[in-house]
Amino acid sequence: MKLALIGDPVEHSASPRLQRGYLDEADIDGSYVAIRVARGDGASAIRRLRENAYTGCNVTYPLKEEAFEVCDALTEEARRVHAVNTIFFGREVVGTNTDGIGARTAIETMLDEPVALKRIGVLGYGATARAILAELQDNDAYTFVWGRDPERVRETCSSFEAKPWPNSNPPEIVISTLPPEARLSSDLVTALNAADLVMDANYGARSTLARQLRREVAAGDAMLEAQARASFDFWLAHLDRVAGA
Repeated sequence: MKLALIGDPVEHSASPRLQRGYLDEADIDGSYVAIRVARGDGASAIRRLRENAYTGCNVTYPLKEEAFEVCDALTEEARRVHAVNTIFFGREVVGTNTDGIGARTAIETMLDEPVALKRIGVLGYGATARAILAELQDNDAYTFVWGRDPERVRETCSSFEAKPWPNSNPPEIVISTLPPEARLSSDLVTALNAADLVMDANYGARSTLARQLRREVAAGDAMLEAQARASFDFWLAHLDRVAGA
């Protein structure tokens, strides 16, 4: 079972450790490598992986939309958010997105209860943010979107039944999908410091939100682990279908 991660950067990624652990746990002889692929080169990289008999791959920033465009078949999760983070190479190139379930699982584990009816803010409107919003919509959370481009905020809210970030009474739970270097306004910092729980989708050295806020922030390790497990299960399910065909 040959697996890979493509994106830029990938040097920091914990995915190789996690996925190799899942391979060992399942007693599967396999490999998982991280390959740096620059923006614009996603389609050719995916084609090369398929030609080289890879079973599947994970896709990270900034290639999730590029991966969406080259898949022959898409799950509903990928289709709704126009982004792919997991691919299976079979007769068709099949794409899905596990970022949303990863975020929801991490939040529910920290809360020790479902996200249903919770007020949850999402910072950003990129591929990861859209996947999270779709998953939260499916699980009956009340969601709010923050971003610097008002038009993109409106479009994102319309797609996922969310509301723009409120001027007062900010959400009690916040998930940031912003890049590590993003600088926040003083009003947003105040709102985040008032939240009960803040989670940064970044992890490791890239999780810098806690330093900027000067408060406890849950890094994205739990989110990554949950989405990585969902990706591995996706590959196994498709391998079983191929074997049973």
